[in-house]
Amino acid sequence: MSGTQTINELPTKPPTAATVDLKLEVVVIPVSDVDRAKRFYESLGWRLDADFVAGDHWRGVQFTPPGSPCSIHFGKGLTTAVPGSAQNLYLVVSHMEAARAELIGRGAAVSEAFHFTSFGGERVPGPDPKGGSYATFASFSDPDGNTWLLQEIKTRFPGRGLSSPDVGTLTELLKETEEHHGEYEPTAPKHHWSQWYAAYIVARERGRTSDEAAKDAALHMQRTGDRVTV
Repeated sequence: MSGTQTINELPTKPPTAATVDLKLEVVVIPVSDVDRAKRFYESLGWRLDADFVAGDHWRGVQFTPPGSPCSIHFGKGLTTAVPGSAQNLYLVVSHMEAARAELIGRGAAVSEAFHFTSFGGERVPGPDPKGGSYATFASFSDPDGNTWLLQEIKTRFPGRGLSSPDVGTLTELLKETEEHHGEYEPTAPKHHWSQWYAAYIVARERGRTSDEAAKDAALHMQRTGDRVTV
């Protein structure tokens, strides 16, 4: 019997969920003209975080889209990828037409909304007729041809975290947190409500369901022993 194990012979034990956060922080996009790209992304209203230069052969520019935990880098000496080869970078929005209007008003040539007949199916003009989350798209390009794909998500699938933290999303999350804390509080020891709220919101942002987040928050309170003396 060979001592070499093929890929088909690997153990079939399902992997456990990772316990260490690995947060996607930056995506590098290739551009041919750094200053032109900088002007374009500034015009979109994206936040300029940095523009560092080191000698004649290296420059790094960082922008962050509004409400995004992930930023983009472009510049000189950052990548060997062909300018314009970054395709279909997703920008999640909670309201497609509001997002399109904002970007068009800032000079981006955003396509009309479209959807697909099925996964891998035909592209069809217009928003998803059922108004479903994940199903309506629009697109635009930067001056080099790197493409961005807007995707409308109103409600995420279970375990997928929350939509972008706009005022409406945060308002609903706080209402939900208040409701679950109200169920927890009558039988709980005296405690700082802010600690419970924080643990609940973090759990929801990480993709936990509301019931799971409530359990996580209660466990957090038990572990920290956070109490108010009366």
